Amino acid sequence: MKARAVPQLIDPDAEPFVADAVRELVDCKIPFLVAGTYAVCAYTGITRQTKDFDIFCKAGDYGRILGHFKERGYVVEVEDERWLGKVFKGKHFFDVIFASTNGTMPVGDDWFQDARQVEMCGSPVWIISPTELLWSKFFVQLRHRYDGADIAHVILRAHDKIDWRKLLGYMEVHWEVLLIAILNFRWIYPTERDKVPQWLLDELLERLAAQRELPLPQMRICRGRMYSRVDFEIDVKEWGFADVGGEGQPRGEWEDRDG
Repeated sequence: MKARAVPQLIDPDAEPFVADAVRELVDCKIPFLVAGTYAVCAYTGITRQTKDFDIFCKAGDYGRILGHFKERGYVVEVEDERWLGKVFKGKHFFDVIFASTNGTMPVGDDWFQDARQVEMCGSPVWIISPTELLWSKFFVQLRHRYDGADIAHVILRAHDKIDWRKLLGYMEVHWEVLLIAILNFRWIYPTERDKVPQWLLDELLERLAAQRELPLPQMRICRGRMYSRVDFEIDVKEWGFADVGGEGQPRGEWEDRDG
């Protein structure tokens, strides 16, 4: 696929930084994928402002990329060793991401199999495929940032480029989140419901029907923490729910206490 990812930088002064950073990334020969606003723009044609750009890489290459830029006089920062580093020059920066904040999305070799090539700042780069782009956005549901519109737009404009079986594999444990996204798309675009394969909707609805016949789980968990640790903090700290990992109070004990 040939396309041009051309979102508008909030700060026009950042354009030379972005162009230089992209050239350095290409020259260093370490595999990376452009993601975020640039990928959304490439697949949907939506142009919007952005303050920076994001790249994805495998965890093993994350330190190499930061080291490459450090050797060339850039300032690097390990913001969170579980998933995120940053490369700075003055006030400008870009993010180096190798997983998600909630641990559901490690970048692996599969991410590079269906990548598409675009031109960015005059350099040929590979962008994340729409399949992994959706996966990277499903859990971005914070009070101050919600990527639901991006998800709907990518499905609308790039549905024929999405590997739906691969996406279901990524979301196997969290299939309800995928179902929610599909139902949301169907509600937003009632005339475009055929953009999502019927077999996928059937599969997810069958899972829902089977789940309804099961007893309620014994462990009280709050998976809302996978969307936003801050917004669902009270559930864990005060209401007795287990975090995504760890122990919480069994359902019966909480009901006895609360009753």
